[in-house]
Amino acid sequence: MKLLLVDDDVELAELLQDYLEEEGFAVALAHDGAAGVAAALSGQYALVVLDVMMPRMDGIEALGRIRMHSRVPVLMLTAKGDDLDRVTGLELGADDYVPKPCTPRELVARIRAILRRTQGAKRSAEGVAEAVAVGALVVYPATRRATWDGRPLDLTSTEFSLLELLARNAGRVVNKSELSEQGLGRPLARFDRGVDVHVSSLRQKLSLARAGAALIVTVRGKGYQLVKE
Repeated sequence: MKLLLVDDDVELAELLQDYLEEEGFAVALAHDGAAGVAAALSGQYALVVLDVMMPRMDGIEALGRIRMHSRVPVLMLTAKGDDLDRVTGLELGADDYVPKPCTPRELVARIRAILRRTQGAKRSAEGVAEAVAVGALVVYPATRRATWDGRPLDLTSTEFSLLELLARNAGRVVNKSELSEQGLGRPLARFDRGVDVHVSSLRQKLSLARAGAALIVTVRGKGYQLVKE
């Protein structure tokens, strides 16, 4: 599994590269945003780890450029306590974030959680995961794509995972803890807004596709529900 690590801290990047390679990954390095964007768009990598704090082109701008052309999973490295960078990154299509300083073990755990979602779709006995239909919405787990009235939805890997979970439980409230654990691959932390930001993006994309009221509703104090039409 090939990863791209984009960080201007050369020493830290090389330390993380060594650790990740010991964990079985093949890791390429880029040390500025422009080089990171070019490498990320090459199609060679299963996942990109992207630091926010870089000179000239920071990680937020780099992520925006990547998302203009690619759905490659992106894990952001953000400054500890910087909620603005985290929310902005998620809104631009990052799949998850890890606050720095972080332990290599935590980084590996987050990477594997994302890769499990993107590479390990559940299969039926015949080897093909069955599609999930909720009205005009159809979710295809085997290929990790979704359509509305036959038209494809442009989703990140994390957005797809959350939409699949909501679709499988259509008409039922899914709590944020369950969404975080099954959709993001990690326990819900206090003050963690990751689920909320991803669901907000999903709601907007579905509303644009169906040109109507939101298909995903908030049940205050409980979680989110995909409405059956």
